[in-house]
Amino acid sequence: MKTVEIYTDGACSGNPGPGGWGAILSFQGTEKEISGGEGNTTNNRMELTAVIEALAKLKEPCIVELYSDSKYVIDALQKGWVYGWKKKGWIKSDKKPALNEDLWEQLLPLIAKHEVHYHWVKGHASNPKNNRCDELAVSESKKFR
Repeated sequence: MKTVEIYTDGACSGNPGPGGWGAILSFQGTEKEISGGEGNTTNNRMELTAVIEALAKLKEPCIVELYSDSKYVIDALQKGWVYGWKKKGWIKSDKKPALNEDLWEQLLPLIAKHEVHYHWVKGHASNPKNNRCDELAVSESKKFR
């Protein structure tokens, strides 16, 4: 299987408010940037959308090294929380509804197609690809202000 590196980020001005997402897909030295946004959304929805859109670009099963500064996304996937939420009818362990069920339902089949390794990175730090994803996301969010 091919190994693809994916960096993602989401941004929101206000929560909810105008938001954007950005992603960088890297394969054998070639990079592709993608981005988008919405007029009324949340930061977590944009973080999830970035991962969904990036994985949707892959045309075959891959080994994916996924980098995100979103603890929400990385922990839910890496620690398996999202699978428990789904199993319990999208209810969390605290008996509250899990948010963004519609996006998780889009993401889980994409995750299942690939061998995904999850990496949390510190946001707004010294990681050039994470910083570039943040620039893309913020730029997209500004289109809706």
